[in-house]
Amino acid sequence: MTAIRKEYLKVIDGYSQKAEPKLKVRHVSKTFAQKGQTITALQDTTFDVREGEFVTILGPSGCGKSTILKVIAGLTEPSSGYVMLNDRRIFGPGSDRGMVFQGYTLFPWLTVEQNIGFGLQLKGMAKAERKEIIEHYLHLIGLNGFGRMYPNNLSGGMKQRVAIARALANDPEVLLMDEPFGALDAQTRTVMQELLLNVWEESKKTILFVTHDIDEAIFMGDRVYVMTARPGRLKAEIPVPIPRPREFSVKTSPLFMQLKAEILELIREESWKAASEVGSKGWSPTTA
Repeated sequence: MTAIRKEYLKVIDGYSQKAEPKLKVRHVSKTFAQKGQTITALQDTTFDVREGEFVTILGPSGCGKSTILKVIAGLTEPSSGYVMLNDRRIFGPGSDRGMVFQGYTLFPWLTVEQNIGFGLQLKGMAKAERKEIIEHYLHLIGLNGFGRMYPNNLSGGMKQRVAIARALANDPEVLLMDEPFGALDAQTRTVMQELLLNVWEESKKTILFVTHDIDEAIFMGDRVYVMTARPGRLKAEIPVPIPRPREFSVKTSPLFMQLKAEILELIREESWKAASEVGSKGWSPTTA
C-alpha cells in the first residue's frame, strides 16, 4: 500500500467516524425459490453510504448486485435484514429513491420533455415550475433542442441521459443506478461516465452505482464495494483517493492502475470460485 493511500485511509476513517450514514443496509439476505430449490442471491450484506457520496458496487455476474438495488428501491423485499434511509426503514417504493436501469425505460409515446417531467406531473406540480425544472435538466445533460423529440429518434446514450434527467428531476434522496451504461458502445460509455460525473458535481446527489466494469467503478466512485460470487457478500471496501473533479486521463495514472490491479485480483478470485462451482455441477461450454 502506497503512502498516499495510507494517508487517505486515515482521512476516510476519521470522516466515517463523524459522518452519520444516509443509507444503511443491515444484514440483508435474499433467497428465491426456483424449480423446487432455494437460491441464495444475497447473504448477510451490510454497508453504508454517506450524504453526497458516489459509491460503486462491483462483483462477478450473478453475485446479487442488482438485487441489492432492488431491495433498496423497495422493488423486492429482503428475506432477512433491513434498509434505512435517513434513519427511516424502507418497506416499499418511494419518491425518495430514484432508479436508472440498464435498459432504456423511457415512455415511447412521450417526448423527451414529457418523460423528464412525468414524475413532476404526477406530483401535481404547476406547469411553469415543471417547465423550469425540465429546461434545467435538458441543459445539464446536453440535450437542449431535443425536448420535443420522441425516444425512438434518440441514440442509446441520449436515451440514458433522459433517464438520468428524469430520475434527478424528481429530486430523490438517493439515486440508484443499475449498470446504466452497460448496453452502450465503448466510446459512448466513456462520454456518459464523464457527463454523469459532471451532473453529480453539480447536484451532489447521493449515488449508489452498480457495474461489472472495474475501470468504471474506480473512475466514478469515492469508494468501491467488491462483492463475492454467489451467494453475494461484501468482500472488500476500497477507498478511491483520486482527487475530484476527474478527467478521463486519470485512468492511465499510477494510482489508478494500482487500484485496478488490487480490485482485479479480488474479482478474479471470485470469478474462479463461481466457475469452479459451475464445474462441480457439470460445466460445459453450453452452460457457461
